Order: sequence, then C-alpha cells, then structure tokens
Amino acid sequence: MDVLNKGKPGFLGLGAEEARVRVTKLPAEETDRASVIMAKEMLGRLLDLMRVPASVSVRELQLLGATTGHVPIALDISGEDLGILIGRRGQTLSSLQYLAYLIVSHQMKARVHLSIDVEGYRERRQEALRNLALRMAEQVKATGHSVTLEPMPAGERRIIHLALQDYPGVTTHSIGEGEARKVTILCQR
Repeated sequence: MDVLNKGKPGFLGLGAEEARVRVTKLPAEETDRASVIMAKEMLGRLLDLMRVPASVSVRELQLLGATTGHVPIALDISGEDLGILIGRRGQTLSSLQYLAYLIVSHQMKARVHLSIDVEGYRERRQEALRNLALRMAEQVKATGHSVTLEPMPAGERRIIHLALQDYPGVTTHSIGEGEARKVTILCQR
C-alpha cells in the first residue's frame, strides 16, 4: 500500500481532505501462503490455550484448487490421547474446524476453506460410512425393505449419498429436520 496523500483533518470538518492510497492486490499464491501460515499458527495457539499438547502440520491438497481456484487448507493435529479434540462422533472436531474457519477468514478478510483432522479420524470415519452405506444397500436389495440410518451431520450424509449414487437397485433420500436429519436407503422397483 502506497500513501499518495495523507489528507488533513481540518477544523470542525472545514478544510478537511481525504487521504489517498494506492492498494496493490497480492497474488493469489501469496494470499494462500499467508492463509496457511495464519491457520497453522492460530490452531497451534488454540491448542495451547486448551492445554492440549499436540503439533499441527499442513497437508497438501490439490483436489479443489484446479476447478475452483481455492485450494483448501488441510491441517493435521497429531499427539497422544487426542480423543478430547474429536468428541462424540466428531462434534468437537467440527466445532474446532468452524471456529478456526471464522478466525482465519476474519483475519484474512476473505473466505478461507480449511479442513482439520486429528490423527486421521476424518479419513477413518469416511471409510466407515462408505462401508456402512454399501452394507445397508446390500441389505435393502436382499430384503426389499428400506433402511433409515441414524441422524448425522450434512457432511456425513453426503458421504452416504455419494457412496450409493451409482449403486444399482437402490436410491437414497434425506429425511427429517435439523440435527435429526437422517438418510433413508430405498429399494428401486
């Protein structure tokens, strides 16, 4: 940022002049790098404040960058006995991720896509949900009766829907409201 004219406050608004500045937009790469550094430092600071001994590392993700122009920031937390950061069915981890998103987006004055994982929990959970979806789809096909899964967050319901979108003989629908929203797997006739 270059200051072209500092401006003048004037007296009671009389004779005041506005300041003039020239702002140069940082290249996207520099902005992304600054976002990554800020997210990692902020998450480390949050963990310190929570008195959770853990380390934060950055994982490279290229999956969305090519299509949307936004490469999400993926942060991995590692340490011992980090179940407290995951919480019941990942609720604490989701809350921590949302808090980090709000802080970093506010500081960067731009929407920053980020994902936080603790000791590979999210990957394991996604694989378990895909396996559950396939088992339930087989059951629905064998019995002809629909199956309604337990309530789950939108991201987990999405995994179920995607796992079965091309599965022959079954279809999926979400039912319910808010936190009680569930996935129903139906037999196609």
